[in-house]
Amino acid sequence: MADDRAHIQEFFGARAAHWDTRFPHDGPAFADGVAALGLLPGNAVLDAGCGTGRALHLLREAVGPDGTVIGVDLTPQMLAAANDAGRGGPGTLLLADVARLPLRAESLDAVFAAGLIGHLSRPEADLRELARVVRPGGRLALFHPLGRAALAARQGRELSDDDLRAEPRLTRLLTASGWRLLSYVDEEERFLALAVRRD
Repeated sequence: MADDRAHIQEFFGARAAHWDTRFPHDGPAFADGVAALGLLPGNAVLDAGCGTGRALHLLREAVGPDGTVIGVDLTPQMLAAANDAGRGGPGTLLLADVARLPLRAESLDAVFAAGLIGHLSRPEADLRELARVVRPGGRLALFHPLGRAALAARQGRELSDDDLRAEPRLTRLLTASGWRLLSYVDEEERFLALAVRRD
């Protein structure tokens, strides 16, 4: 698992400074993903694997000045890029692993996770850790600005039912980790699985 973390840090660390320029047109998809969470003013939300913080301002707008937005990422360079872009403002950016979050149990209303699922070294345990910090009835949005087929094509690989984002596999994974899948969208320009934390 330490090797997985080191690989992720190396991969994203080398790309952090130019990450946003690689995907300049993702804004509307991110906005749709955040909107699907149904956040309310005053809510507390985690951006898990926040990267350069492209969703942070959208999350802050949704929860308002009385809400809390926490961005967590494993890569120091990504958090530095978020700060350099002015996205580290109100709320907190934490250098941490989603497998061991420095947050109290049931302290959040929701989790937004853009592109995270494919980088989890222990998906069931890591999703269980996300469930731990969310109150019962809270929501999780597993998001990507590309659907499964488009992402596979970009990465030069075949689309597979072994993909963690394939609906049958993801449904089982979420169920085993304390979540219940509410909706599943896999389109060319958006992947969004919305789940609720079970009691």
